[in-house]
Formats: sequence, structure tokens, C-alpha cells
Amino acid sequence: MTLALFLGVLIGSIVIGIPVAFSLLLSAIALMLHLDLFSSDILAQSLINGVDSYTLLAIPFFLIAGEVMASGGLAKRIVRIASSLLGHRKGGLGFVVIFTSVLLAGLSGSAVADAAALSSMLFPMMAKANYPRGRSAGLLAAGGIIAPVIPPSLPLILIGVAGNISIAKLFIGGIVPGLMMGATLVIVWKILVRNEDLEVMPKASFKERVAALLDGFWALLLPFIIIGGIRFGVFTPTEAAVVATVYAIFVSAVIYREMTWFGLFKVLIAAARTTAMVMFLVGCAMVAAWLITIAQLPQQLADSLGPLIESPRLLMATIMVIVFLVGMVMDLSPSVLILAPLFMPVIKLAGIDPVYFGLLFIINASIGLITPPVGNVLNVVCGVSRTPMSMAVKGVWPFIAAYLVLLSLFVIFPSIIITPMNILIG
Repeated sequence: MTLALFLGVLIGSIVIGIPVAFSLLLSAIALMLHLDLFSSDILAQSLINGVDSYTLLAIPFFLIAGEVMASGGLAKRIVRIASSLLGHRKGGLGFVVIFTSVLLAGLSGSAVADAAALSSMLFPMMAKANYPRGRSAGLLAAGGIIAPVIPPSLPLILIGVAGNISIAKLFIGGIVPGLMMGATLVIVWKILVRNEDLEVMPKASFKERVAALLDGFWALLLPFIIIGGIRFGVFTPTEAAVVATVYAIFVSAVIYREMTWFGLFKVLIAAARTTAMVMFLVGCAMVAAWLITIAQLPQQLADSLGPLIESPRLLMATIMVIVFLVGMVMDLSPSVLILAPLFMPVIKLAGIDPVYFGLLFIINASIGLITPPVGNVLNVVCGVSRTPMSMAVKGVWPFIAAYLVLLSLFVIFPSIIITPMNILIG
């Protein structure tokens, strides 16, 4: 009854068009009334406590860093490096998209930002070279969702907070599956273009490649600074966000000289707006999560999934189906903040590694960002590239199918993620 009430109010509110943050707040109020615990003071205090977290400070700083990289010349130089190395191959611009997606993922951590930046820079080049519009848009969207998996990643921070999982371990653990997502796109793209008559870019000379690498050296260095600093205990993920921000501003303003004071002001305004939306959503979700615990909803969920607890792989498969279905109609951040507190107690009862679960959750929910009917990242790519949604949906399906196959392998063989993660963590 309690679980049905919570889900009914939440889903009903979203269906009638109430923003997700307010829907979470309404579902929390419904639980408080049902449990006879309603107090406006407690509600306000819980909302404030939900965002009163040192770890969450990483969000605004990584957002600033991502905005600076997009407007300060770092992203542009990454594209130039990829083009000089891979542009001459058949379907070379597709490989440039994939290579750049992986590199940008290690810089910004935002799927929407990466997809928008890549689409604005690379889609016109792909259209000019007669690449199919739908397939190009699908690849750009599929490449963009690598960003939530490879650190620094805002969704990994969110699931770390919501599920009480080590963010440092999530960051380290996300490297291998993120690279495997990139490799999966390479395989699929190679199959798709093998019979296509596509224009090939001139092969860059050795001198041009060296020039591109030297020019982009400072941009390439940032992911190694972040991951290396976290891996060797130089700084925490939150401190890494500050380091990334300062580094990005310094490189953009002093070395590349493409960041002006007015440009920095615009970056700070954009990051502040996004931070406000994310933090309010987190605060509302934390209120709901507290009441979920008080109402013992995880125990009810555990009872309903009880027969599966003895079979961790089957339990993970079931949860992944639920996450995928939710991800088709809901954005990544709300999915994390709503479902992670519900599933974590069940995951622990089944003896599943929380970091492994967190990574699979983010990979799965990220696929939802390019899956109809909502597909926020796919919508962004369509908007930037002016590609009809129907055309983009046809183009993105091969990549969605490949990602789902990869996700299934992760569920069936957990060691694919856990073994390299343990090696990297040491």
C-alpha cells in the first residue's frame, strides 16, 4: 500500500506535467501524510540537509570546467587531434566522433554538453561529406552518452551520494566500461559503413599530426591529472573538480587565449543555472529518500524480489530491465535519485558489489538518454543538427542494440568490470 502510494503520486505527477523535482516533493509529502508525520519544519530541514554535502560541491565545479572546455578551445583541439589521426579512413569522421567522444568524456562528464559540442563541430563536416544524416546523428548521440560513465562524471557523483557508494571507486571503475563503450561503437560503425560510398578526408602529414598533438597537449593532460590525482590520493573527487576548473580556466585564458572575462562570466552564469536545477532536484530526492527509509519501502521491495536475492545475476538482470524501462521515459538524474535508494538495500542483501551496481545503473540509464520516446541527448543532437527525430531514431537503433548487448555481457560476466577495477584501485 505504501509503495503503491509513493509510486502512484510520483508517476501521476510526472504524467500530468509537474516537473520531476516537485513530483518527488509531492510524493514525499504524500508519504508524510500517510505516516502521520507531516511537518513543514521537518520538510524544509530535510530539503536543506539533502544538499548540505561536501561531496556535492563537485557538481558546480565540474559544470564550470565543462563549460570552459567547450568555449575555451579545449574541445576544438581534441577534435583536431582526432581528425588528424583518423579522418583519412573510410568513414573516418565517424571514428573521429567516437575518439573525440571518449576524450571529451574525460573532460566534461556531461552527456548533453558533449553531444551538443560534437554535433555543432562535426555534424556539418559529416553532412558535407555525404554521410547519412540519421546515422550521423545517431552516432553523435551514442558517443555523447559515454560521458556519464568515464570520469569525471556528474551521474557517478549523484549515484555515489544517493547510494552511499565510494565516488573515487566509481570514477576508477568507470574507465574500462567507458572505453569498452567506445570500442563497441567502433565495431558497429565499421560494419555500418563497409558498403557505403563516403567521401574520405585527405591524410594528414606527420608534421600536421605532431602539430595537432602539441597544440592539444594541454587539453589531453587534464583527464590524466584528474584520474591520476584521485588514484594516488593526491586529492578527493570534490577537490579534483576544483583542480579541473582552475586548470581549464588557466589553459583557456593564458595558454590558448580564447577565454575572455565576458566569456568567463557567461560560463559562470550557465553553470550556476544548471547547478541550481540539479541541487534542487537532489534536495527533493533526498527528502523522498529519507521518507522511503522511514516507510520501509526498501524492505517491501526486498520482499517482492526475495526469490531473486539468492541469484545475483538474475536479480541484476531484473533490476536492469526496470532501470531501462524507466530510463526510456525519465532523465538520468531523476532515475538515479529515485531508484538508487530503493535498490541499494536489495543489492547489499544479495551480496552484489555496490560499485559494480552503480556503474551498470549509470550505463543503463545513459542508454535511456538516446532511446525514444524521450531521449534527451538524441533530442539535443536533433536540435543542433536540425535532423528530424524520425530519421535520428532510425540511425541510432544499431548503437542502442550494441550497447544493450554490452550491458548484458556486464550482467552475465561481472568480472569484466570488477577485475580491472580492482587492479586499477590496487
